[in-house]
Amino acid sequence: MRLNKFISETGACSRREADAWIAAGRVTINGRPAELGAQVGGADDVRVDGKALPARRKDIYLALNKPPGIICTTERSVAGNIVDFIGHPDRIFPVGRLDKDSEGLILLTNNGDIVNEILRVEHGHEKEYLVTVERPVTRTFLAMMAAGVKIGGVKTRPAIVKKTGPDSFRIVLTQGLNRQIRRMCSALGYRALRLQRVRIMHIGLGSLPPGRWRELTPAELAPLLAAAAARTAAR
Repeated sequence: MRLNKFISETGACSRREADAWIAAGRVTINGRPAELGAQVGGADDVRVDGKALPARRKDIYLALNKPPGIICTTERSVAGNIVDFIGHPDRIFPVGRLDKDSEGLILLTNNGDIVNEILRVEHGHEKEYLVTVERPVTRTFLAMMAAGVKIGGVKTRPAIVKKTGPDSFRIVLTQGLNRQIRRMCSALGYRALRLQRVRIMHIGLGSLPPGRWRELTPAELAPLLAAAAARTAAR
């Protein structure tokens, strides 16, 4: 593992700060001054200013069924913030966001590498939603939602759209513009009454009750960790 990543995963600082510490000669590996880009393993004795680093943090990966009214911010001063709602003892943050009025699946973690892997637009990861609007959906509406809708001067990417009821539909997006589905509906003369995210990539909401959270399973984690590791190795 690269030294800056090893240091940052203890929670002592960010990778950029770790590089600055290494460049300043503050970091040693097994008693010898460390160099930028050095690789270390679990048996190596890494110290900063002669002091041992704290134990590496335990990575946390959670799936929450966010209810309406909860805000996806880590700002504790904001009423209804997602961090206080969950009440987890460790410092975690949401991966992306769902707007205050929306509900459903959102991931939380303390691993920034996973965040980057999921959120990068160029990766084209799928996110699936169930949407209810205030009037019957038409074939024209569904076709236009699937083809892409111009919002804020930008045409959205093509999406997979399927009618699920007289006034409801399922949509799979590969991008995450701010309030994208609500704005797409509005541009076509519809108002979204209920918006629920049920899937992010291969991770589904399943039967998780509203307001409850669970840890991701090993099977859910494996593809994320592998992709993040591959990207880190390529740097």
